[in-house]
Amino acid sequence: MNRHLIASLAAGLFATSALAQVTVTEPWVRATVPAAKSAGAFMHLQSATTARLVGVSTPVADRAEIHEMAMENNTMRMRAVEGIDLPAGKPVHLASGGYHLMFFGLKRQLKEGETVPVTLTVQDAAKKQTSVTVQAQVKPLTYVAPAMQGHHGH
Repeated sequence: MNRHLIASLAAGLFATSALAQVTVTEPWVRATVPAAKSAGAFMHLQSATTARLVGVSTPVADRAEIHEMAMENNTMRMRAVEGIDLPAGKPVHLASGGYHLMFFGLKRQLKEGETVPVTLTVQDAAKKQTSVTVQAQVKPLTYVAPAMQGHHGH
């Protein structure tokens, strides 16, 4: 009977690790003033296999999008993108000045110290989509992530 239990546990562990292909660390959202209708969210992503971030949602906003900040004709511009490639084993930073998430039509003020659920939709090489939900901490309006200070790359 112990062999069956061990085999079942091992199968369960394998299934969990197979589902947890994308690791999300340091998720945070910038706090807002009372009348704000949008906010930015940031985090570090790393996928065990080649994948692509293709969607985002949160219950605190009417709409959430994946965005990129890039220089165009000496002007920094922000635009929505369809997705972000997640190369196998390589960290991808969603940070100010590069790729990040935007929440539009905020349903309420986001206050420092609270957490906000954020669901990421990730697509693997076979086009199978899975969702990862994280709790992003709301940081002060003036917060700059320590690891990202002076880093504007992807």
